[in-house]
Amino acid sequence: MLVTEGGVPLVPTCKKWGLEMGLSFFSKHLPIQEGQPWASKTPADIISTVEFNHTGELLATGDKGGRVVIFQREPESKNAPHSQGEYDVYSTFQSHEPEFDYLKSLEIEEKINKIKWLPQQNAAHSLLSTNDKTIKLWKITERDKRPEGYNLKDEEGKLKDLSTVTSLQVPVLKPMDLMVEVSPRRIFANGHTYHINSISVNSDCETYMSADDLRINLWHLAITDRSFNIVDIKPANMEDLTEVITASEFHPHHCNLFVYSSSKGSLRLCDMRAAALCDKHSKLFEEPEDPSNRSFFSEIISSVSDVKFSHSGRYMLTRDYLTVKVWDLNMEARPIETYQVHDYLRSKLCSLYENDCIFDKFECAWNGSDSVIMTGAYNNFFRMFDRNTKRDVTLEASRESSKPRAVLKPRRVCVGGKRRRDDISVDSLDFTKKILHTAWHPAENIIAIAATNNLYIFQDKVNSDMH
Repeated sequence: MLVTEGGVPLVPTCKKWGLEMGLSFFSKHLPIQEGQPWASKTPADIISTVEFNHTGELLATGDKGGRVVIFQREPESKNAPHSQGEYDVYSTFQSHEPEFDYLKSLEIEEKINKIKWLPQQNAAHSLLSTNDKTIKLWKITERDKRPEGYNLKDEEGKLKDLSTVTSLQVPVLKPMDLMVEVSPRRIFANGHTYHINSISVNSDCETYMSADDLRINLWHLAITDRSFNIVDIKPANMEDLTEVITASEFHPHHCNLFVYSSSKGSLRLCDMRAAALCDKHSKLFEEPEDPSNRSFFSEIISSVSDVKFSHSGRYMLTRDYLTVKVWDLNMEARPIETYQVHDYLRSKLCSLYENDCIFDKFECAWNGSDSVIMTGAYNNFFRMFDRNTKRDVTLEASRESSKPRAVLKPRRVCVGGKRRRDDISVDSLDFTKKILHTAWHPAENIIAIAATNNLYIFQDKVNSDMH
């Protein structure tokens, strides 16, 4: 990872790219302890989204069973100075249940597609979670005191006989064990005909948008019974449909700007000041196709699976099947940076098409300073690219590297020819082990990696030694 000293980037060597586990390896809901059996993998336990809150103190995961698990970062203690960075389970709740649409005879899965935190306004935390059809706003609060000494109520909370009240006392708050309460505040339903693929909270902290395959809706956080359609690409005749919306996000600073990506590999930047319905984009970001690379799979692998604005708001990061690209908002013609994630799979596209892996939707993430980008791959590998030094590294999230304070070693995939001792052949990759969902702490070099039903949290070795 990029290590800075006095604000000056240091060129990372292979060893400095090593990440150290910050005493935190998580299975699905609880940390796996030594001697415990390996967690069984059921479809409901597979993690489907990972998201840090704006301070990085809380980390939320959603799974295919409709559950949300929130982890909280432990404060540094004098007795255990290296404990900072360790995340423990804070709260678990059932966000969505399976439903059935009787009009369309369709089952609605409980799987959590996305989680987005709202900026904290008071002592409580709030987050949005969504499955294919329904978005819910949740409030997370803490209670560690209980009132005692009521004048008109007894210890059980029942009203006293007023004739027995001969004196008055001031009720007091007594400490109690910490209780985390999660309550639904709003339910935003019936806004989408097609499956919701993304939600994004606006910088005005009052509105958010939700996107499905053909439409994007704008919601007010206080109004549940109506939303405004701001993008609609559905053709009059569905046979004329040529592309679908794959992801969308609001600009981090300008509340009027948002971007959405398509299955054709293009990005459209829209300005809500121009028109109420943003069918006409302000800017179109599209890279011209190289005719020499044209194949049957070209359109499939060019589909954008994720788009993220940089923290500065100047750049956009996109992920397609084989690459991650960085776009400058001021240059529409082509990306300013392109990084190959697993180009060695180009010769395997036919078999990946047959087993449906070619349709996997990988996410991408920026670090806090927008200098390093991260995305997932197969065989539980994930990739990091340093934009300043142009160095890249492949790391593995696995049980073998899950021991506390174990340093991750760079991995290398060998396509052919001579193999080094620790190299892995491209033919030996396990395509059932895939890292689709990743998140980066907004300010520190701490990353969360979802590998099927396990959550790994890694911390930069140099930073952890400084605590």
